[in-house]
Amino acid sequence: MNFVPFKNGLTGTALSVVAAAGMLLGAQTANAQSVDFSGKRVEWIIPYGTGGGSNRWARFYVPWLQKALPGNPIVAVKNMPGASSTKGTNYFARRGTKDGLSILGTSGSTQFPFLLGDRRVKYDYADWEVILATPVGGVVYVNSSLGVKSAADMKKLQKFSLKFGSQGPTSLDLVPLLAFEILGLNVKPVFGMKGRGPSRLAFERGEVRIDYQTTPAFIKRVTPLVKKGVAVPLMTWGTLDENGKLVRDPTFPNLPHVGEVYQSMHGKAPRGPAWTAWKAFMAAGFPAQKMIFVKKGTPANIVAAWRAAAEKAVNLPGFEEAKNKSLGKYPQVTGKKAQALYNVATNVPPKAKQWVLDWLKNRYNKVP
Repeated sequence: MNFVPFKNGLTGTALSVVAAAGMLLGAQTANAQSVDFSGKRVEWIIPYGTGGGSNRWARFYVPWLQKALPGNPIVAVKNMPGASSTKGTNYFARRGTKDGLSILGTSGSTQFPFLLGDRRVKYDYADWEVILATPVGGVVYVNSSLGVKSAADMKKLQKFSLKFGSQGPTSLDLVPLLAFEILGLNVKPVFGMKGRGPSRLAFERGEVRIDYQTTPAFIKRVTPLVKKGVAVPLMTWGTLDENGKLVRDPTFPNLPHVGEVYQSMHGKAPRGPAWTAWKAFMAAGFPAQKMIFVKKGTPANIVAAWRAAAEKAVNLPGFEEAKNKSLGKYPQVTGKKAQALYNVATNVPPKAKQWVLDWLKNRYNKVP
């Protein structure tokens, strides 16, 4: 699948899906009024630890969803980290209920093991109904002890051997690991982290000197390190415009994206199969990086109620300002557009997938 974004977050490749989803959503909306969650408790499975961007994202959304859901139920986040998020996600696939009181929050590190056929995966995205999708960016930063002050100094990093805390090469960390290799950096991953939160803590302890965090965690957890002079932000992954061109992240417009950094370091634009594969997986991992799901088989009126609540939540007074401060300047996607981005996030072109599978085997001796 070619990722050709459309304006306002809608993707050209998913227009047919949007039309079909729109008809279905319209039919369901009338039934949403019959749902009442008064006195109920919603369990929100987040298959990551408490220190990363996914936890930050979920806990940001909790009060807004509680206000928007019919009957104003309690929404309780249950963190279940482990195995590049497959532990908690497998739990939801096995134990999640179909009554609207059990939801799942995923991230790119949930999507990538699924896309790559990781043997730990016991879940299938086709078994879930998407409620909301959140585009997210990523920021790479280094310890100031390296003497690098900005992306203009990136070539200085080539003389260092840099440790990088990672959940694993088939997680969302595939995007930074491949980017580091394309740029020509000597980065040594330390696998086994249970999320980006532990990786950031390793950075704070001085155990690793290069790290990346998704936008919510960077804003909350890394910005104070930048202000203290400990961390130096260098670049973002960027985002894709309506023509599929890599452009700067709107939340960090002063930071170059990885393509610009490559141009600066090597004097030419990036190209070739590695770059093509990187763009494909970045597209799968970030434009709809975080999503909320209920299980397929949940009654249509409950699914409709959840979708209506998501739409209501993102339009509540004060939401936009709070979202920009906590999650970044990305549009929150609901309804038929969320369905379209779901399709982008759960598909990559076969050639890109095969290239990455070969790279994982050759580079890390990793067969998913």
